[in-house]
Amino acid sequence: MANPDSHRRQSLRPAVEWPQGRVVALEHQSDILAANPLSDPTRRSHPVYLPPGYEESGQRRYPVLWSLAAYTNAGPGQVAWRNQGETLPQRLDRLIGCDKMPPVVVVFPDCYTALGGNQYVNSPALGNYADYLVEELVPAVDASFRTIPDPAARGVFGKSSGGFGGLHLAMAHPGSFAAVASHAGDCGFDRVYLRDFPLACDVLARHDGDVEAFVRTFWRDRRPGGAAFHTLMTLCLAASYSPDEDFPLGARLPFDLETCRLDHDTWQRWLAFDPLRCAGESLDALNGLAGLWFDVGRRDQYFIHYGTRELHQLLDGAGVTHRFEEFDGTHSGIDWRYDHSLPWLTERLKAD
Repeated sequence: MANPDSHRRQSLRPAVEWPQGRVVALEHQSDILAANPLSDPTRRSHPVYLPPGYEESGQRRYPVLWSLAAYTNAGPGQVAWRNQGETLPQRLDRLIGCDKMPPVVVVFPDCYTALGGNQYVNSPALGNYADYLVEELVPAVDASFRTIPDPAARGVFGKSSGGFGGLHLAMAHPGSFAAVASHAGDCGFDRVYLRDFPLACDVLARHDGDVEAFVRTFWRDRRPGGAAFHTLMTLCLAASYSPDEDFPLGARLPFDLETCRLDHDTWQRWLAFDPLRCAGESLDALNGLAGLWFDVGRRDQYFIHYGTRELHQLLDGAGVTHRFEEFDGTHSGIDWRYDHSLPWLTERLKAD
Protein backbone atom coordinates (compact mmCIF):
# COMPACT_ATOMS: atom_id res chain seq x y z
CA MET A 1 0.00 0.00 0.00
CA ALA A 2 1.39 3.36 -0.99
CA ASN A 3 2.46 5.71 1.75
CA PRO A 4 -0.05 8.61 1.63
CA ASP A 5 2.70 11.03 2.62
CA SER A 6 4.52 10.23 -0.65
CA HIS A 7 1.79 12.03 -2.61
CA ARG A 8 1.82 15.18 -0.52
CA ARG A 9 2.89 18.23 -2.44
CA GLN A 10 5.95 20.05 -1.25
CA SER A 11 4.99 23.27 0.55
CA LEU A 12 4.44 26.10 -1.92
CA ARG A 13 4.97 28.87 0.62
CA PRO A 14 8.42 29.06 2.21
CA ALA A 15 8.63 27.93 5.81
CA VAL A 16 9.96 30.20 8.52
CA GLU A 17 13.46 28.97 9.31
CA TRP A 18 14.50 31.40 12.02
CA PRO A 19 13.43 32.27 15.56
CA GLN A 20 10.47 34.58 15.92
CA GLY A 21 10.18 37.65 18.08
CA ARG A 22 7.08 38.74 19.91
CA VAL A 23 4.79 41.76 19.56
CA VAL A 24 3.41 43.12 22.83
CA ALA A 25 1.26 46.16 23.56
CA LEU A 26 2.34 49.27 25.43
CA GLU A 27 -0.79 50.86 26.89
CA HIS A 28 -0.28 54.57 27.38
CA GLN A 29 -2.42 57.48 28.55
CA SER A 30 -1.25 60.79 27.10
CA ASP A 31 -1.25 64.13 28.86
CA ILE A 32 0.08 65.95 25.79
CA LEU A 33 -2.84 64.83 23.62
CA ALA A 34 -5.43 65.66 26.27
CA ALA A 35 -8.21 67.86 24.87
CA ASN A 36 -6.87 67.56 21.33
CA PRO A 37 -9.24 69.45 19.01
CA LEU A 38 -10.32 66.39 16.98
CA SER A 39 -11.27 64.41 20.10
CA ASP A 40 -8.91 61.63 19.02
CA PRO A 41 -8.10 59.00 21.67
CA THR A 42 -5.67 59.98 24.39
CA ARG A 43 -5.26 56.40 25.60
CA ARG A 44 -3.66 54.22 22.95
CA SER A 45 -2.14 50.78 22.52
CA HIS A 46 1.26 50.87 20.81
CA PRO A 47 2.69 47.61 19.40
CA VAL A 48 6.27 46.89 20.43
CA TYR A 49 8.42 44.22 18.79
CA LEU A 50 10.70 42.29 21.14
CA PRO A 51 13.40 40.35 19.28
CA PRO A 52 13.95 36.57 19.59
CA GLY A 53 15.64 35.75 22.90
CA TYR A 54 14.51 38.94 24.63
CA GLU A 55 12.95 37.08 27.59
CA GLU A 56 15.97 34.80 28.03
CA SER A 57 18.66 37.47 27.67
CA GLY A 58 18.86 38.44 31.33
CA GLN A 59 19.82 42.05 31.80
CA ARG A 60 20.80 42.67 28.21
CA ARG A 61 19.59 45.99 26.82
CA TYR A 62 18.73 46.70 23.20
CA PRO A 63 18.85 49.58 20.73
CA VAL A 64 15.42 50.89 19.73
CA LEU A 65 13.97 51.68 16.33
CA TRP A 66 10.82 53.77 15.98
CA SER A 67 8.69 52.94 12.95
CA LEU A 68 6.47 55.83 11.78
CA ALA A 69 3.54 54.75 9.64
CA ALA A 70 2.59 56.29 6.32
CA TYR A 71 -0.55 58.37 5.86
CA THR A 72 -3.74 56.21 6.22
CA ASN A 73 -1.87 53.83 8.52
CA ALA A 74 -0.73 53.60 12.14
CA GLY A 75 1.30 51.32 14.40
CA PRO A 76 -1.35 48.59 14.76
CA GLY A 77 -1.69 48.38 10.98
CA GLN A 78 2.04 47.85 10.55
CA VAL A 79 2.00 44.64 12.57
CA ALA A 80 -1.28 43.24 11.23
CA TRP A 81 -1.53 39.99 9.27
CA ARG A 82 -0.84 40.28 5.54
CA ASN A 83 -2.12 37.99 2.83
CA GLN A 84 1.23 37.96 1.06
CA GLY A 85 4.65 39.29 1.72
CA GLU A 86 5.84 40.00 5.24
CA THR A 87 4.61 42.10 8.10
CA LEU A 88 7.29 44.32 9.56
CA PRO A 89 7.76 41.98 12.57
CA GLN A 90 8.22 39.04 10.18
CA ARG A 91 10.75 41.05 8.18
CA LEU A 92 12.62 41.85 11.38
CA ASP A 93 12.61 38.16 12.35
CA ARG A 94 14.19 37.26 9.01
CA LEU A 95 16.77 40.04 9.02
CA ILE A 96 17.82 39.20 12.58
CA GLY A 97 17.62 35.42 12.03
CA CYS A 98 19.81 35.63 8.92
CA ASP A 99 22.36 37.81 10.76
CA LYS A 100 21.65 40.79 8.53
CA MET A 101 21.12 42.99 11.59
CA PRO A 102 21.46 42.65 15.37
CA PRO A 103 18.45 42.20 17.66
CA VAL A 104 16.57 45.43 18.34
CA VAL A 105 13.38 46.57 20.01
CA VAL A 106 11.04 48.25 17.52
CA VAL A 107 8.15 50.55 18.46
CA PHE A 108 5.15 51.08 16.18
CA PRO A 109 3.43 54.17 17.64
CA ASP A 110 -0.25 54.79 17.04
CA CYS A 111 -0.54 58.41 15.94
CA TYR A 112 -3.70 58.06 13.84
CA THR A 113 -6.08 61.03 13.67
CA ALA A 114 -9.59 61.78 12.44
CA LEU A 115 -7.97 63.36 9.37
CA GLY A 116 -6.65 60.00 8.24
CA GLY A 117 -3.05 60.03 9.37
CA ASN A 118 -0.24 62.15 10.71
CA GLN A 119 2.81 64.17 9.67
CA TYR A 120 4.30 63.90 13.19
CA VAL A 121 4.53 67.65 13.77
CA ASN A 122 3.20 69.83 16.57
CA SER A 123 -0.05 71.53 15.62
CA PRO A 124 -2.89 73.12 17.62
CA ALA A 125 -5.29 71.81 14.96
CA LEU A 126 -4.27 68.14 15.45
CA GLY A 127 -2.27 67.85 18.64
CA ASN A 128 1.41 68.04 19.49
CA TYR A 129 2.41 64.68 18.05
CA ALA A 130 6.14 65.44 17.82
CA ASP A 131 6.19 66.22 21.56
CA TYR A 132 3.97 63.19 22.17
CA LEU A 133 6.58 60.92 20.61
CA VAL A 134 9.70 62.52 22.03
CA GLU A 135 8.55 63.65 25.48
CA GLU A 136 6.01 60.95 26.40
CA LEU A 137 6.39 57.77 24.39
CA VAL A 138 10.19 57.57 24.30
CA PRO A 139 10.48 57.73 28.12
CA ALA A 140 7.53 55.32 28.48
CA VAL A 141 9.21 52.75 26.23
CA ASP A 142 12.55 53.13 28.02
CA ALA A 143 10.79 52.61 31.36
CA SER A 144 8.81 49.58 30.19
CA PHE A 145 11.39 47.58 28.23
CA ARG A 146 15.09 46.73 28.43
CA THR A 147 16.19 49.41 26.00
CA ILE A 148 19.43 51.35 26.00
CA PRO A 149 17.93 54.63 27.25
CA ASP A 150 20.30 56.81 25.28
CA PRO A 151 19.63 58.81 22.09
CA ALA A 152 22.79 57.22 20.66
CA ALA A 153 20.92 53.88 20.69
CA ARG A 154 17.71 55.23 19.14
CA GLY A 155 16.76 55.41 15.45
CA VAL A 156 13.62 56.37 13.55
CA PHE A 157 12.43 55.23 10.14
CA GLY A 158 9.38 55.30 7.91
CA LYS A 159 8.03 55.68 4.41
CA SER A 160 6.01 58.49 2.83
CA SER A 161 4.56 60.61 5.69
CA GLY A 162 6.48 58.40 8.12
CA GLY A 163 9.72 59.14 6.29
CA PHE A 164 8.91 62.85 6.37
CA GLY A 165 8.18 62.50 10.09
CA GLY A 166 11.58 60.94 10.71
CA LEU A 167 13.36 63.78 8.90
CA HIS A 168 11.23 66.38 10.72
CA LEU A 169 11.98 64.93 14.15
CA ALA A 170 15.70 64.80 13.37
CA MET A 171 15.70 68.49 12.51
CA ALA A 172 13.04 69.89 14.87
CA HIS A 173 14.06 67.76 17.86
CA PRO A 174 17.82 67.31 17.47
CA GLY A 175 19.42 64.92 19.91
CA SER A 176 16.32 62.72 20.25
CA PHE A 177 17.39 60.15 17.64
CA ALA A 178 20.86 59.19 16.47
CA ALA A 179 19.91 57.86 13.04
CA VAL A 180 17.12 58.30 10.49
CA ALA A 181 15.95 56.38 7.43
CA SER A 182 13.35 57.99 5.17
CA HIS A 183 11.81 56.11 2.26
CA ALA A 184 10.03 58.37 -0.23
CA GLY A 185 9.41 60.91 2.52
CA ASP A 186 7.47 64.04 1.48
CA CYS A 187 10.02 66.43 -0.03
CA GLY A 188 9.86 69.21 -2.60
CA PHE A 189 6.35 70.31 -1.65
CA ASP A 190 5.89 72.44 -4.78
CA ARG A 191 6.20 69.29 -6.90
CA VAL A 192 4.26 66.98 -4.57
CA TYR A 193 1.22 68.79 -3.16
CA LEU A 194 0.14 71.48 -5.61
CA ARG A 195 -1.49 69.10 -8.09
CA ASP A 196 -3.99 67.92 -5.44
CA PHE A 197 -5.38 71.40 -4.76
CA PRO A 198 -7.80 71.58 -7.75
CA LEU A 199 -8.96 68.06 -6.93
CA ALA A 200 -9.69 69.09 -3.33
CA CYS A 201 -11.59 72.15 -4.56
CA ASP A 202 -13.80 69.96 -6.77
CA VAL A 203 -14.52 67.48 -3.97
CA LEU A 204 -15.24 70.15 -1.37
CA ALA A 205 -17.54 71.96 -3.82
CA ARG A 206 -19.88 68.95 -3.60
CA HIS A 207 -20.24 69.85 0.08
CA ASP A 208 -20.65 73.59 -0.57
CA GLY A 209 -17.13 74.17 0.70
CA ASP A 210 -18.03 72.84 4.16
CA VAL A 211 -14.88 70.93 5.15
CA GLU A 212 -16.39 69.53 8.35
CA ALA A 213 -19.37 68.19 6.41
CA PHE A 214 -16.96 66.54 3.98
CA VAL A 215 -15.00 64.84 6.78
CA ARG A 216 -18.18 63.57 8.45
CA THR A 217 -19.39 62.23 5.11
CA PHE A 218 -16.03 60.61 4.44
CA TRP A 219 -16.15 58.54 7.62
CA ARG A 220 -19.70 57.43 6.90
CA ASP A 221 -19.15 56.61 3.24
CA ARG A 222 -18.87 52.87 2.69
CA ARG A 223 -16.95 53.36 -0.54
CA PRO A 224 -14.82 56.52 -0.39
CA GLY A 225 -12.86 56.94 -3.61
CA GLY A 226 -9.36 58.12 -4.37
CA ALA A 227 -10.41 61.74 -4.76
CA ALA A 228 -11.94 61.72 -1.28
CA PHE A 229 -8.77 60.19 0.21
CA HIS A 230 -6.58 62.82 -1.41
CA THR A 231 -8.88 65.59 -0.21
CA LEU A 232 -8.78 64.28 3.34
CA MET A 233 -4.99 64.15 3.07
CA THR A 234 -4.93 67.79 1.94
CA LEU A 235 -6.97 68.74 5.00
CA CYS A 236 -4.60 66.77 7.22
CA LEU A 237 -1.65 68.59 5.68
CA ALA A 238 -3.34 71.95 6.23
CA ALA A 239 -4.00 71.06 9.87
CA SER A 240 -0.33 70.11 10.19
CA TYR A 241 1.33 72.97 8.32
CA SER A 242 -1.09 75.93 8.49
CA PRO A 243 -3.25 75.66 11.62
CA ASP A 244 -5.53 78.65 12.18
CA GLU A 245 -8.29 78.69 14.77
CA ASP A 246 -10.34 81.12 12.68
CA PHE A 247 -10.97 78.48 10.00
CA PRO A 248 -13.02 75.25 9.98
CA LEU A 249 -11.18 72.36 11.65
CA GLY A 250 -8.67 74.94 12.80
CA ALA A 251 -6.84 74.62 9.48
CA ARG A 252 -6.31 77.27 6.82
CA LEU A 253 -6.21 75.93 3.28
CA PRO A 254 -3.46 77.38 1.03
CA PHE A 255 -5.87 78.05 -1.84
CA ASP A 256 -9.19 79.74 -2.52
CA LEU A 257 -12.05 77.25 -2.70
CA GLU A 258 -13.81 79.04 -5.56
CA THR A 259 -10.90 79.84 -7.89
CA CYS A 260 -8.16 77.51 -6.50
CA ARG A 261 -5.89 80.55 -6.53
CA LEU A 262 -2.87 79.92 -4.34
CA ASP A 263 -2.74 81.85 -1.07
CA HIS A 264 0.93 82.83 -1.08
CA ASP A 265 1.27 83.56 2.63
CA THR A 266 -0.34 80.28 3.70
CA TRP A 267 1.67 78.34 1.13
CA GLN A 268 4.83 79.79 2.63
CA ARG A 269 3.79 78.30 5.96
CA TRP A 270 3.60 74.90 4.26
CA LEU A 271 7.01 75.36 2.65
CA ALA A 272 8.51 76.11 6.06
CA PHE A 273 8.06 72.36 6.78
CA ASP A 274 9.55 71.17 3.48
CA PRO A 275 12.74 69.18 4.22
CA LEU A 276 14.38 71.11 1.39
CA ARG A 277 13.98 74.35 3.33
CA CYS A 278 14.43 72.87 6.79
CA ALA A 279 17.64 71.08 5.86
CA GLY A 280 19.40 74.30 4.92
CA GLU A 281 18.51 75.68 8.35
CA SER A 282 19.37 72.46 10.22
CA LEU A 283 22.77 71.49 8.89
CA ASP A 284 24.27 71.18 12.38
CA ALA A 285 21.49 68.84 13.50
CA LEU A 286 21.88 66.68 10.38
CA ASN A 287 25.67 66.66 10.70
CA GLY A 288 25.23 65.46 14.28
CA LEU A 289 23.42 62.28 13.23
CA ALA A 290 25.27 58.99 13.32
CA GLY A 291 23.36 57.97 10.20
CA LEU A 292 21.12 59.69 7.65
CA TRP A 293 19.55 57.56 4.93
CA PHE A 294 16.95 58.55 2.37
CA ASP A 295 15.84 56.91 -0.84
CA VAL A 296 13.08 57.17 -3.44
CA GLY A 297 11.74 55.38 -6.48
CA ARG A 298 12.54 57.04 -9.78
CA ARG A 299 8.91 56.51 -10.87
CA ASP A 300 7.26 57.84 -7.71
CA GLN A 301 3.69 58.75 -8.67
CA TYR A 302 3.71 61.71 -6.27
CA PHE A 303 6.89 63.01 -7.93
CA ILE A 304 8.80 62.89 -4.65
CA HIS A 305 11.94 61.83 -6.52
CA TYR A 306 12.51 65.36 -7.78
CA GLY A 307 12.62 67.03 -4.38
CA THR A 308 14.60 64.12 -2.92
CA ARG A 309 17.26 64.48 -5.60
CA GLU A 310 17.47 68.18 -4.77
CA LEU A 311 17.81 67.38 -1.07
CA HIS A 312 20.71 65.06 -1.90
CA GLN A 313 22.36 67.82 -3.92
CA LEU A 314 21.85 70.35 -1.12
CA LEU A 315 23.36 68.08 1.54
CA ASP A 316 26.20 67.02 -0.76
CA GLY A 317 27.06 70.66 -1.37
CA ALA A 318 26.95 71.40 2.36
CA GLY A 319 29.21 68.46 3.19
CA VAL A 320 26.58 66.59 5.24
CA THR A 321 27.35 62.88 5.34
CA HIS A 322 24.35 60.84 4.19
CA ARG A 323 23.30 57.82 2.16
CA PHE A 324 21.07 58.49 -0.84
CA GLU A 325 19.72 55.78 -3.12
CA GLU A 326 17.34 55.96 -6.05
CA PHE A 327 15.72 52.67 -7.01
CA ASP A 328 13.56 51.41 -9.84
CA GLY A 329 10.10 51.65 -8.33
CA THR A 330 7.15 53.86 -7.46
CA HIS A 331 5.69 55.14 -4.19
CA SER A 332 3.85 51.84 -3.67
CA GLY A 333 5.05 48.45 -2.49
CA ILE A 334 8.40 49.67 -1.17
CA ASP A 335 8.64 47.76 2.11
CA TRP A 336 11.45 45.75 0.52
CA ARG A 337 13.65 48.80 0.94
CA TYR A 338 13.74 48.06 4.67
CA ASP A 339 15.99 45.10 3.86
CA HIS A 340 18.60 47.69 2.88
CA SER A 341 18.02 50.51 5.35
CA LEU A 342 17.38 48.75 8.66
CA PRO A 343 20.71 46.86 8.83
CA TRP A 344 22.48 50.07 7.82
CA LEU A 345 20.58 52.01 10.48
CA THR A 346 21.23 49.61 13.34
CA GLU A 347 24.96 49.45 12.52
CA ARG A 348 25.13 53.09 13.53
CA LEU A 349 23.37 52.76 16.86
CA LYS A 350 24.99 52.23 20.22
CA ALA A 351 24.85 48.58 21.33
CA ASP A 352 24.89 47.01 24.80
